[in-house]
Amino acid sequence: VQLQACGGGAVQAGGTLRLSCTASGITFDDYAIGWFRQVPGKERVFVAGIAWPGGATSLADSVKGRFTISGENAKNTVYLQMNSLKPDDTAVYYCGLRTRWGIRVDKDGYDYWGQGTEVTVSS
Repeated sequence: VQLQACGGGAVQAGGTLRLSCTASGITFDDYAIGWFRQVPGKERVFVAGIAWPGGATSLADSVKGRFTISGENAKNTVYLQMNSLKPDDTAVYYCGLRTRWGIRVDKDGYDYWGQGTEVTVSS
């Protein structure tokens, strides 16, 4: 299994970015993909997740109303639409794959990780 994350960049506060994560090598029907973010010296924290089958989603309280997670199961691709970005959203964003159904908010619940994509929001 491999995960490829992209879409990061540098924007001003209030700006918009869309991250994507494409998974390859998936051979199971039940799985979840989560977006996490990490700043230097701190833990990787949950941002959003989506689970199949069904497409159930979950968002961290800090991003509700600003971020949206969606996915195309047939393409094994998940998107994180980030609107109204704030400087506090600055981090490296990682997507993780959980090989069981259900969204977990702890990073230990995920089995595979992409390489990360950097998001910088300036004030």
